Amino acid sequence: MPEFTHSTPERARTVQDYIDERPMWPDGTHVPSVPMTQMQRLIWMLAAAGKFFEGFVVFMTGVALPLIARQFSISPTQKGMVAAASLAGILVGALGLGSLSDYFGRKSMFVVEMIIFTAFLGAAVFANSFTSLIFCLFGLGLALGCDYPTAHIMISESIPSTSRGKLVLGAFAFQAVGALGGAAVGYAVLMAVPNLDAWRWMYATAVIPAIIVTVGRFFITESPNWLQTRGATERATEAARKLLVRTPQYPRNIVLAAKSGAGSGHGHGGGSFFSLFGRRYRRATILASVPWFLQDLGTYGIGIFTPTILATAIGHKAEHVRSMTDLIANARLAARGDAMITTLLIIGIAFAVVLADKLGRIRLQIGGFIGCAIGLLIASLSVDFSGGTKIILIFTGFMLFDFMTNLGPNAQTYLLAGEVFPTAVRGKGAGFAAAFAKIGAVMTAFLFPILLATIGTRMLLYALIIAFVLGAVVTWFFRIETTGVSLDRIGEEDNEAEPSRAVA
Repeated sequence: MPEFTHSTPERARTVQDYIDERPMWPDGTHVPSVPMTQMQRLIWMLAAAGKFFEGFVVFMTGVALPLIARQFSISPTQKGMVAAASLAGILVGALGLGSLSDYFGRKSMFVVEMIIFTAFLGAAVFANSFTSLIFCLFGLGLALGCDYPTAHIMISESIPSTSRGKLVLGAFAFQAVGALGGAAVGYAVLMAVPNLDAWRWMYATAVIPAIIVTVGRFFITESPNWLQTRGATERATEAARKLLVRTPQYPRNIVLAAKSGAGSGHGHGGGSFFSLFGRRYRRATILASVPWFLQDLGTYGIGIFTPTILATAIGHKAEHVRSMTDLIANARLAARGDAMITTLLIIGIAFAVVLADKLGRIRLQIGGFIGCAIGLLIASLSVDFSGGTKIILIFTGFMLFDFMTNLGPNAQTYLLAGEVFPTAVRGKGAGFAAAFAKIGAVMTAFLFPILLATIGTRMLLYALIIAFVLGAVVTWFFRIETTGVSLDRIGEEDNEAEPSRAVA
């Protein structure tokens, strides 16, 4: 087998320089792309598995909720608490646990979050009261919240800059795949176990796969980017060697430039949360968090509309549950509706994976926000019609919305949040952005039904349209294009540039 030769002279460089290196064959021709190593593929698969579990459990909870409500005889308010428990956990976990990867390491939190997830998932199977179930769902949310920044960072700090967008979003897409899997498993369990304990078996199906993923995460290497930023040059060199083992081997020798932790991020933890709002990182913080917040306002709000519409289209549920048969039938209908919704989301994220590294994050996010606004405008026109025209307008509007949100803001806000900050504060920045976004989701979950009753469908849709247009405006004004840019330069140069010069 022929050997690669180095395309750059041997000198002390950064980890990302070595990861991005595109070697040459002995005849002087460049390899067309940077080949992935076995360790890089393993990190990606384990991160994608975490996103799968997120979609799987959250969507399956929606299918299981009617059974849980009947078994524990809970009130409508308590049903809302069950639905919101994991969401609240995600908010706390993203802010409180996600930022810890800046202090204790990416791998450490990558493993810890999965241990927490598996423990609370197993406990949920045996929950014997409403209170214990809420506790378990909140614990699951803590782990999933930590995963928002950590999974992204584990991938982005381990892979070539030119393919970072498609690989991060490819893993993120497994959230939608997991949602589809959760709906499918929920439906299958309801068919096999048509009784109130079916929801326990739904959660139980994920326990063994979660254990396997937890064990797998012990065998990956720590992020050499993070180690180098901390000034641990020897450990970073060893981690980079493990990360870049390939056949034929290149680079043959890794010589990292010594980098002081204090000189690259205000100390070993990168500074406090308040540093995110200082002049150096303020623009990145706004870009990462405000559009994501606005996106969650609309996405979670529309999620309240859609199931009812889909139920009308694919069948009629029993409005007054008179028997166990009615309850199970309604749960199956909900599972089928979830599957239809998720299919649209998967199509949108598939386009995002293909286009993120070609068109750029900023263009897709702005275009997606505008597309979502147009979709909601079309849906708002349905208020003036009835019958078939009304259904057509609603379906057209919401299908456009579902597609554009995953092509644009739902995918790109997640991607940008893990890219626009330098390594020393990347965990804090991405964690804050995810938590801030989930404030929007929680607000929507509680306020949407109230606003729907007080101001009506049309005005509520208009308000969401304004939110999405504002998301496009904020994205443009505070834009930092990260497509193909090395993580070594992101945050160090772009955050100090003027907004007008932020996009190449």
